[in-house]
Amino acid sequence: MTEKILILDFGSQYTQLIARAVREANVYCEIIPYHKPFEYEPGLKGIILSGSPFSVNDENAPDVDIQSMISRLPVLGVCYGAQLTAKKFGGRVEKSSKREYGRAILQILKDDRIFEGMSKQSQVWMSHADSVKEIPAGFELLADTQSIPIAAFRKNDDKEILYAVQFHPEVYHSIEGKKLIRNFLVEVCGCSQDWTPAHFISDTVAALQKQIGDRKVIMALSGGVDSTVAATLISKAIGDRLYGIFVDNGVLRKGEFEQVLKTYKDNLHLNVKGVDAKDRFYSELAGKTDPEAKRKVIGKLFIDVFQEEAKKVEGIELLGQGTIYPDVIESVSVHGPSVTIKSHHNVGGLPEQMHLELVEPLRYLFKDEVRKVGRELGIPDELIDRHPFPGPGLAIRILGEITEEKVKLLQEADHRYISGLKEHNLYKSVWQAGAILLPVKSVGVMGDERTYEYTVALRAVTSVDGMTADWAHLPYDFLAHISSDIINNVRGINRVVYDISSKPPATIEWE
Repeated sequence: MTEKILILDFGSQYTQLIARAVREANVYCEIIPYHKPFEYEPGLKGIILSGSPFSVNDENAPDVDIQSMISRLPVLGVCYGAQLTAKKFGGRVEKSSKREYGRAILQILKDDRIFEGMSKQSQVWMSHADSVKEIPAGFELLADTQSIPIAAFRKNDDKEILYAVQFHPEVYHSIEGKKLIRNFLVEVCGCSQDWTPAHFISDTVAALQKQIGDRKVIMALSGGVDSTVAATLISKAIGDRLYGIFVDNGVLRKGEFEQVLKTYKDNLHLNVKGVDAKDRFYSELAGKTDPEAKRKVIGKLFIDVFQEEAKKVEGIELLGQGTIYPDVIESVSVHGPSVTIKSHHNVGGLPEQMHLELVEPLRYLFKDEVRKVGRELGIPDELIDRHPFPGPGLAIRILGEITEEKVKLLQEADHRYISGLKEHNLYKSVWQAGAILLPVKSVGVMGDERTYEYTVALRAVTSVDGMTADWAHLPYDFLAHISSDIINNVRGINRVVYDISSKPPATIEWE
């Protein structure tokens, strides 16, 4: 039975960081919206209440029944969770005279297991407009800061365990925050910290065998880390009853189709079929210049090709997917539905079209956890450490119309760029990198000849999760080397530029 911590999300931008901190302590956790009902299943060891952009004094402030929770399990309230605790138990919460945001020094006033191994004074991160002005009767003060007289407090009751902190222990700037979270998990909730990649693999393989039984699973593979790890787990559970399909859509990187297919078959022993559909994709993409039109063509044709191949396998009932946790967390929307920026890079639509039951072994893992599981499974580093790559591939890195000639140009330029990053030990320090072929020709000189050829833009960003990204500050001498390498060796390109835009306001991909 897997032990679990539940995180109730009140809409904080930091909620996923709480989950990451819990997982780093080798304890499994899940995030659910605060208003979603949940079961007190046997493995549930404790509950964490997240922060929120709301004020507890707002008319429609999010609310939960903390009393019913602490009658069964330990609870930790963080920021809004702490203020809600104070208000519900009879304390006083008021708007601060000034917004408290940024670093503060936590002063521990009382020894407690929640502070085990922490310094008497340590830096924490504040981010709130309200403050707890008075703790409820039956609670005791544990810590303060120079500007906040109540920074941490607890219910003075050994039977009903309730801790509250006004700062954010989950963020990087709270230097010993991870220790506090670990203390809540281990010292307070009694978690055994046994949720490791090896543990996840054995549990998941057993769960997959139970879900799948003697049925067959079909799955689209892309060469990306998520689909590769998911397929390897499913294959470990059911062997050759997993039917993998890897489609060459004509806009993969140079040599990728052959290399990835070889790794799948020779290293991972997956039952996978490679389908060369380049010409069909080039034909459908002809004349399309709008990014969304290109995405739709690739998405629809991929589904068509996949379905054609699926029909060749009799008795398919299940569809494997590499869905990961950030894709399925139900975020609490504070300002209504978010605006759609662009269609998601990954191709959707398969489950609805094919009426198949889903098999999603990575559904509760973050990206870095997927990589750890992949390493434990023995998947080669070149697949595990591979940068994210969009579903529509180079089609959205060729601005304007797609032609086979342009694809070959970009494949060669991109290959030299990515190979260079690897050779100069820069690849792993970058979240994502790629070359973009611009619909711009410019005059150049090669020898005594005048040229009029294409421009390539190089893109490299650093990021944690792709939600925000900064342009990577690659060394000038490296950029000079790559520029020279591309211009001298890729006939048809005579100019290289480097993209120094961050996300936001730009996006990582150009289309």
